[in-house]
Amino acid sequence: MQLPEATNFIEQIINEELSAGKFESRGNKIIVRFPPEPNGYLHIGHIKAMCINFGVKERYGGELNLRMDDTNPAKEDYEYVNSIVEAVKWLGFEYDRLVFASDYYDRLYEIAEKYISDGNAYVCDLSAEEITATRGTLTEPGTPSPYRNRSVEENLKLFREMKAGKYPDGARTLRAKIDMSSPNVNMRDPIIYRIAHVPHYRTGDKWCIYPMYDFAHPVSDAIEGITHSLCSLEFENHRPLYDWFVEKAGFPAPRPRQIEFARLNITNTLMSKRYLKKLVDEGFVRGWDDPRMPTIMGLKNRGVPPEALKKFCADVGVAKAYSIVNSAQLDSCIRDNLNENAGRAMAVLNPIKLTVTNYRGEEEVDFEKNPVKNTGARKIKFTGSVYIDGDDFSLNPPPKYKRLQKGGTVRLKAAYIVRCDDVVLGENGEVKELLCTYFPETRSGSDKPCEIKAKGVIQWVDAKYGADCEFRQYEPLLKDEEYPDQDYAERLNLQSEKVLFGKAEPYLAESANDTPFQLMRTGYYKKTEEEGKLILSEIVSLKDSYNK
Repeated sequence: MQLPEATNFIEQIINEELSAGKFESRGNKIIVRFPPEPNGYLHIGHIKAMCINFGVKERYGGELNLRMDDTNPAKEDYEYVNSIVEAVKWLGFEYDRLVFASDYYDRLYEIAEKYISDGNAYVCDLSAEEITATRGTLTEPGTPSPYRNRSVEENLKLFREMKAGKYPDGARTLRAKIDMSSPNVNMRDPIIYRIAHVPHYRTGDKWCIYPMYDFAHPVSDAIEGITHSLCSLEFENHRPLYDWFVEKAGFPAPRPRQIEFARLNITNTLMSKRYLKKLVDEGFVRGWDDPRMPTIMGLKNRGVPPEALKKFCADVGVAKAYSIVNSAQLDSCIRDNLNENAGRAMAVLNPIKLTVTNYRGEEEVDFEKNPVKNTGARKIKFTGSVYIDGDDFSLNPPPKYKRLQKGGTVRLKAAYIVRCDDVVLGENGEVKELLCTYFPETRSGSDKPCEIKAKGVIQWVDAKYGADCEFRQYEPLLKDEEYPDQDYAERLNLQSEKVLFGKAEPYLAESANDTPFQLMRTGYYKKTEEEGKLILSEIVSLKDSYNK
């Protein structure tokens, strides 16, 4: 068969296996899975895993199961299931089947009894603390449980009584019987089932014993006929256990193969569902989809294009080695996408009134929609009374200042060159109004010769037609780079959101919700509306600090 050219070490392995005929008995069909636990919203780290798994499905014409690994009923819920499905679809990925580990609870129980019957599992009465204490260390072997040599008959009886609800939580566990002296601590008789009298969001009160992830995950893969279990590097030491569970369950070859890759780590970014949930529960953010959150729904709510996220993961690549990616690289991918696709508009976050004293009337000027795509121009009203941004004027300008100052000139974007003749100050010395003169022959697009020049071009919003606007600007939730050694609580950026009030051209107010724009010299923002109020939320700044 014609194989695709391998682009990473995972595809090299798959190509070698296909060439060796490993999957001929299965029609050379490659089947992978994306198996999140529905105990929180997916975050940006999951996008890399999705890109790898869905990428294998697409390149090999295979299949992919979206599986909810729901073996911990105390933390799982349909809210998280629905958010995962929505996130996968928003990113543009298509799965073949939606399945649940809880679909296999009956089959998993049967396999657990098989382990017992084959002498590969036993019921243990040690507490969780006692099991931990007898597991040993990296340099010392563990101590066998005193219950390790119970008979098959006694183990089956006790396990069935566990299932029947005879014992309280923590009273007994079912453990695999492997090797308490193994150099791999994961192989030292791990727990297979624990007692938990907790209703499951799908199965209700049917079960009071639940399978452990390390058991349910590989066996679910085998039940589904998965060929490759692609997971992050922290599961590398679990691979011998993965293989043991599948083999002892009696599944024939070819069995699923676990392959590990380096997980995605990004500076200033919290990459743990447990800590993200803490931010939500403690009210530090407004929810899982807060635009400051690195969750997929948070990124969506912020206005980040899904194509930019997939491009970022492609640029990071697939590797074995642990590394940390600078968040500037992610911002750069978002910026590149928006630069090409976002429309241009004008808004001022710190408005100062500018009055053109020699202008009368009203006219329309042409403003480019998107110069990158050359999509033409739209009309903007100009009445001679406008707002400019406070950062575009200085009473005491530094050397080489190219914006407006008293006696200086500047071009109002798409309109005219103006000269500042006078400045009206408030009681506290703040700038209240700029009185300016315009030069009719300097209209943008005019072919008339003109001797008047201006070094700077600034944005503006017409005072008559402009709309009141709330601006929301964001910074990372963590201060990692400044405080890398502090604990989680001290690393939080308490100024991660800033709210400003200014003016925006009416075109922004009239646009559809969630439309992204590049605001001149300000950044990329997404338009939304809440209770009739215009809101522009920052997606990413204009400044690109990433060295491509």
